[in-house]
Amino acid sequence: MVDDPRATEVGLDFAREWVEFVDPADSEHVVRADLTWLNSSWTCIYGRGCHGILKERPNDGCCSHGAFFTDEDDVKRVKRFVKALTPKYWQYYLKGQKDWTERDNVGDEENRLRTRTVDGACIFHNRPGFAGGEGCALHALALRTDKHPLETKPDVCWQLPIRREQEWVDRPDNTRVLVSTITEFDRRGWGDGGHELHWWCTSSTDAHVGREPLYEGYGPELVALIGAPAYAELVRLARARLAGGMVAPHPATPKSTDFPA
Repeated sequence: MVDDPRATEVGLDFAREWVEFVDPADSEHVVRADLTWLNSSWTCIYGRGCHGILKERPNDGCCSHGAFFTDEDDVKRVKRFVKALTPKYWQYYLKGQKDWTERDNVGDEENRLRTRTVDGACIFHNRPGFAGGEGCALHALALRTDKHPLETKPDVCWQLPIRREQEWVDRPDNTRVLVSTITEFDRRGWGDGGHELHWWCTSSTDAHVGREPLYEGYGPELVALIGAPAYAELVRLARARLAGGMVAPHPATPKSTDFPA
């Protein structure tokens, strides 16, 4: 294990390239996309060198604290798939039958619902050595049933490490547009506690080893976040920017990175 994996991380403040465009399917929706992040070579390396967010628990990845739900629809959707899990593929099945959620505080919000933590990590996280397979039981369920993990997992789990922020903006001509900002979920995205994480992947050179730009690898997630027409336009603009040469590439992505055309 690396003594100090934070040494592989770049700083949080660096130049970024942004593109802003109107959603082809909705003139009142504007997408503001961070091309520095979306054209980076980041990829999930869980089980392939991930150091974990807690020093003594590298096998947890980012599952150590459980997942906070975004809304009631998020809870209902996950609940439907929890019912499909069996003891064969879910290590904590028996404990989950009693309760797989709990209340906790996050930031300035109190009594938020999240997935329950058991033995130091999310109740859905199967530990190393479990015969049914290591890692997220809900993720594995999706793969076994030909679904995408974004269908079975809590919103925050499938969205990471993309951060979407939305706000209605009043323009000088008295029109309003919904601006969706798509960017990197870096340490700051976790709030004050993010700076205390043992390691975080988005800014680490260890995780910038993908063979395709992030906007391609996370296509289904981006479609879910901004819609298919907006994603198609994002792809067009991102490809054009890569072809022209990035002015502000992500500092964790190797300078020699050359994605296939």
